[in-house]
Amino acid sequence: MAATAGGEAGEASPEEFVYGEEDFVLQAAGWGDPGSAPSRFDRVLLASWSDRMERGLFRYRLGALPTRVLPGAVRLVAQLNEQRSAERRPPQPVRSLRDPFDPAAFNFTRLRPAELLFRLRRAGGPEPLLVAINASPLERGHVLLLPEPARRLPQALTAPALRGALEAALLSAHPGFRVGFNGLGGGASVNHLHLHGLYLDRPLPLEAAPAEPLGPRLALLRAGPAPAFLFFAAGPAALEPVSRAVCRAAEHLGAAGLACNVLATRGDPPAGPGGGRGLRVLLWARRPLFGPKAGEPFAVALCELAGLLPLPAEPLYRDITEEQALSAIRQHLLPEPELLHLGGELARLLER
Repeated sequence: MAATAGGEAGEASPEEFVYGEEDFVLQAAGWGDPGSAPSRFDRVLLASWSDRMERGLFRYRLGALPTRVLPGAVRLVAQLNEQRSAERRPPQPVRSLRDPFDPAAFNFTRLRPAELLFRLRRAGGPEPLLVAINASPLERGHVLLLPEPARRLPQALTAPALRGALEAALLSAHPGFRVGFNGLGGGASVNHLHLHGLYLDRPLPLEAAPAEPLGPRLALLRAGPAPAFLFFAAGPAALEPVSRAVCRAAEHLGAAGLACNVLATRGDPPAGPGGGRGLRVLLWARRPLFGPKAGEPFAVALCELAGLLPLPAEPLYRDITEEQALSAIRQHLLPEPELLHLGGELARLLER
């Protein structure tokens, strides 16, 4: 009987990738040769992803993408991905930050069996994650991380889901494997709980830039195109408390009528280079946007906030300037006084 992501009784399940703490890669490869020593996780993910590409399960065949760094101080990375713009499934309409799950709309219980790569499960650990292809990929190895789709949870970040994604980041030996989350009103295209995992083949300034401390567990990072609240996990033992802290902060943003995006990347401690590297987890607070905005050159979600711009058309890719890109991104952000006030609220919240 055919399997589905819903995991209904009597249906086959995807293979399990079972891991333990001994599989965590505490020091990833350097940027001089990022793919030199792939981990077991990297080998399984990339081999199964490439197999699905060869079998024609994606909406388009992803080749080498034209890429350029925009001149300017921020060094935004622009990529031309015309096929994604033309072929991807239209984003679902979102009416509010608290839209419930809609079983009539597209959701991940409808994924074809072959779109599922494996079930990621820690031995004796938290709930597993289904790893599935993103049928409209941004990069090679772009996957969806799905906390049990049959539960039909809306796109609101939970601590168990985030912890599972952070553990996936530590399973990769590639310095550019990042995991992230787009909330409702913040670029999410499907209202069914999911995170993204993808390999980006270049460093980003937000990995190493020092941040301003706001409290014992929170800092403000101004590197890149958009300031973000920064959390740091020095090692596996910190993943659980960091996941809870990020989700408490995200809930606070939602209660204040703000959307959010999250990105986790290998990086230095908040003070900057000099200490042991771990996982930087960035939380962006932003004005929610429901539906496309007229005149906007590109949609703004976690990649754009981090400094990677997947662009839909060659003239835009060729001609866009750093000033134009920053203007498009920053119109969604909070004014400085409001951002600092929010940072103080979050710092106090996390101390309780």
